[in-house]
Amino acid sequence: MTNSAVRMTGVVKRFPGVVANDGVNFEVLKGEVHALLGENGAGKSTLSNILTGLYRPDEGTIELNGAPMSFASPKAALDAGIGMVHQHFRLVEPFTVAENVILGNQETPFLIDAESIIDRVNELAARYDMAVDPNAKIWQLSVGEQQRVEILKVLYRGAQVLILDEPTAVLTPIEADALFRTLRAMTAEGRTVIFISHKLDEVMSVSDRITVLRGGRTVGTVATMDTSTRELASMMVGRSVEFSRVVRRNPGVPADVVLSLSQVNCDDDRGRHALHDVSLTVGRGEIVGVAGVAGNGQRELAEVIAGMRSSTSGRIAVAGNEVPNGKARAAIAGGVAHVPEDRLHTGLAAGHSVEDNMALKNYRTPLLSKFGLLRRNVIATQASDLVTKYDVKTPDTATPVRLLSGGNVQKVLLAREFSTRPKVLMAASPTRGLDVGAIETVRGRLVEAADDGVGILLISEDLEEIMSLADRIVVIYEGRLVADMPAADATREQLGLLMGGAKMEASR
Repeated sequence: MTNSAVRMTGVVKRFPGVVANDGVNFEVLKGEVHALLGENGAGKSTLSNILTGLYRPDEGTIELNGAPMSFASPKAALDAGIGMVHQHFRLVEPFTVAENVILGNQETPFLIDAESIIDRVNELAARYDMAVDPNAKIWQLSVGEQQRVEILKVLYRGAQVLILDEPTAVLTPIEADALFRTLRAMTAEGRTVIFISHKLDEVMSVSDRITVLRGGRTVGTVATMDTSTRELASMMVGRSVEFSRVVRRNPGVPADVVLSLSQVNCDDDRGRHALHDVSLTVGRGEIVGVAGVAGNGQRELAEVIAGMRSSTSGRIAVAGNEVPNGKARAAIAGGVAHVPEDRLHTGLAAGHSVEDNMALKNYRTPLLSKFGLLRRNVIATQASDLVTKYDVKTPDTATPVRLLSGGNVQKVLLAREFSTRPKVLMAASPTRGLDVGAIETVRGRLVEAADDGVGILLISEDLEEIMSLADRIVVIYEGRLVADMPAADATREQLGLLMGGAKMEASR
């Protein structure tokens, strides 16, 4: 009788010009939380897609509970008890949360009892501490809320092997701890969890064993109790990685205000009040961190500043000049750059080339167009220069951005936004889903921009990121700014409580 839940041996997967998995060996035991680590492009997603039936391996074998398996489709894998929550979600945006949860489930009756399904979703949401409205449409939800729907969808189907790709990216420390307790309860029931994450501290706290991939190959598998974050980082990137705070050369100048919000209010996509009298300033070269749980108004805050959403009242000014309400082009012209949390749908045109995406903000300028026609040679040259400067790994600038790894997608987005020479940069979850090497690069770029005088509004649910980068931290809860403090005075516990709705005095 084998104790192996999943065993993948000698797995090879080739794509044109790329060997994504090169003889990978990967074994997960029953009842364990097994972490899978590796840089973006290391082969983790490909390996997971093979295990869930999205891809067929070119070579190698797969065993489930000791029996050879070959999955022709994701449905076959799900029927066998393997479910995955992907980093890029598989949801139908016009449908409700409840409709997405039951979509494709063979056990759903022809005549649907909507109330019982909603009750079941509410029950699962309460059980696993993932609050979400079953009647809300997916397009109305934040990225974090959509991720919760994906987790609920797999749990609803009763998967015995659950693959989670960056499941805590949008959780507070308290919520992450609750999820970890849930995972432990699941493994105690005999379920198996494959936990894909780039947060080394959480991997160390939740996993039993860890397998590291690099360059499509298995570097090794280690027991969590026998390793360290520094050793894991070195295994992932093949070199030493420093975890110390990124050093600022030039201090920010809070008194020299480059972004000012005064009594700003706005509604969300469902017509509900999302921001309540928000007043905020960002100084030249200052990094202001906005901490909060997903769905508390962060997306609406960024969209109002970027001119993508109209405010219902209030005033926004950049470098003293008022920005017209709901005018994205005017915000760009005024010096606002925006790195949204949904980089592949909101930030970039996924099906278009690297060079097209690099030109999206300035293709109307005389440099890139003449008499209404694009100057393709100049666009290509600009893109090549930015690819070199930002170390974007791409076959060429004509490659669609959807084919790049997550870290390189984010580099394309940052390169474009920084190239506009902004006065203000809003970065929403800029390192979400990236590996330690890419995180190091992105954070360094944000600090460089601040050192050059750009005011940065850093919106993130990752407290470690905010505390390591920000000069000042504000906390948003239910659309209101409930705290404003120097980063040096903030503690992880205090911020976690404030993000969960505790009063400022009670959190001290």
